[in-house]
Amino acid sequence: MIVAIVGILMIIAGGVTYYMVHNELKAAKITVAKDASMLAGDEVDGPFSAYAEAEIIDHHALDATGGKTYAELDREDPLRQTAMSASFLRASLFTSVVAFGVAAMAMGIGLMLLLIGWALMSLSRRDVAYERAPAHTV
Repeated sequence: MIVAIVGILMIIAGGVTYYMVHNELKAAKITVAKDASMLAGDEVDGPFSAYAEAEIIDHHALDATGGKTYAELDREDPLRQTAMSASFLRASLFTSVVAFGVAAMAMGIGLMLLLIGWALMSLSRRDVAYERAPAHTV
């Protein structure tokens, strides 16, 4: 019984987390850039669109900096701010991708625990019914 309850709680917690991350991304009103390799023009509100936007931000930043990352740019280079902003945006989007994955994993594990709890309760009921049944003698 406890295993099933923990499973239900994990499903709920994962679902709430997934919904919260989805709503926060949706509220930001981000659209995947038109030149993205996938989901171009899509609203960023899920793991795939967040990933697509993070990838195109990296592409645009590298184009702007001549292929150099933040760490490769000289401290006095004005493009360092562009690279840093792109890095922060990418990190935020990748954090949401990870949060979606953890939420989905919590729901999956919760479902597995719910099924295990249900199976254990079914077996327990069957054993009790078997013990109460009259013994047959030959």
